[in-house]
Amino acid sequence: MKKVILATMMALIAVPAFAQTGASSSAWALYLGAGLAIGLAGLGAGVGMGSAIRGGLEGISRNPGVAGKIFTYLLVGVALIESIAIYGLVVSLILLFVK
Repeated sequence: MKKVILATMMALIAVPAFAQTGASSSAWALYLGAGLAIGLAGLGAGVGMGSAIRGGLEGISRNPGVAGKIFTYLLVGVALIESIAIYGLVVSLILLFVK
């Protein structure tokens, strides 16, 4: 795994060295940052939602009488988790379009 990460980093560093134009040498970093922002935010939100829903379903399966209350809290929690992905999208759009 370390070799794959090292090879990826070396490839990303070597790309600007072989570029034909020297007009914008830091543009690749903006695109990389924007991709990482939305990718990691989406990954974190997906893992968080899966964990929250699993916990909610386990609670409902143990005590079906509180399903309505758990569902309400679960809905609020999932909305807050989803906001992290939206923040990642906003950061990536700011990186791409605000100069």
